[in-house]
Amino acid sequence: MDSQRRPRLTPAIADLRRSVRGALAGVGGRGSGTTDAAPLVLVALSGGPDSLALAAATAFEAHRAGIRAGAVIIDHGLQSGSADVAAAAAAQATSLGLDPVLVRKVNVGSDGGPEAAARAARYEALSSAAAEYAADTVLLGHTLDDQAETVLLGLARGSGGLSLAGMAQRTGIFVRPLLGIRRAMTVQACADAGLTPWNDPHNDDAAFTRVRVRNRVMPVLESELGPGVAEALARTAIQLREDSEALDHFAEEIVEELVEIAEAGFSLPVSALLSNPAALRQRLIRVAVDSEFHVSLSRTHTLEVAKLVTDWHGQGPVHLPGVIVVRRDGLLCFQASGVDSPQADQANG
Repeated sequence: MDSQRRPRLTPAIADLRRSVRGALAGVGGRGSGTTDAAPLVLVALSGGPDSLALAAATAFEAHRAGIRAGAVIIDHGLQSGSADVAAAAAAQATSLGLDPVLVRKVNVGSDGGPEAAARAARYEALSSAAAEYAADTVLLGHTLDDQAETVLLGLARGSGGLSLAGMAQRTGIFVRPLLGIRRAMTVQACADAGLTPWNDPHNDDAAFTRVRVRNRVMPVLESELGPGVAEALARTAIQLREDSEALDHFAEEIVEELVEIAEAGFSLPVSALLSNPAALRQRLIRVAVDSEFHVSLSRTHTLEVAKLVTDWHGQGPVHLPGVIVVRRDGLLCFQASGVDSPQADQANG
């Protein structure tokens, strides 16, 4: 790498590189120098300070670790000149030594609102690019600030423990190395490296809930409660995710013992569900349904099923998305909707 790609090692650049180094430690295969046989990681690059600082750190650390590093730039087509922004980000990625550098244009739908639709289109395109190039990992530029905002939004929406647990460090092929790094640090790292990030005007558009949280709510919390609110929210996410993963692990082990497979469905013994605390009981229901029917139950649906255990007074079947649940002979019987069976009939205790 030439001198332009080797900026002086400032605290911000060092912190970014350290975080990326930890993320790359899980990437298979080590060697001296990059070859076609080396594993490939891709950076999801928007051109903003977070992803640009991540791209620079990845280019440096991957080269040292014998890993190939490329970039994927997603053009959402939601703003005038988006193609030019994507092209500029691609040029920066190339100048950093990333290869391949891919630009993917996506069509953003409307399901779930503009933010959710853009996110869905982006992740689909990133997954497709990773599959096409057999990438081991896709690195995302979410920071500690993003994590704090996610936790706060989950709290405001009453979304439950999983939402409050925030974003995971790794989800499948997606890895977030910067969840312990403040946004201000990525801005500083770009400045120290002589990189000019793109400032997305959507990040200042108060029409987006997350922008209002970022620009209005978080500053008020910091002002009224003192500094460190973002870090506290991020720590809360880590603790809740640890708790949630432990409970899910226990639930998966218990479900394996309790589930009795039947034609077109399965059953769980009411007595075993009743003997477990509510948090574990509801996880048992969710895990079993997801495992057997690949259906993710909402909390509302889960609680309706749980009432067949804790508030039983002879009520009929509970209809879930694609699943019917009925209590019969001391069992909760789960069956796919539309399958003829006594389960679809009125139960009798």
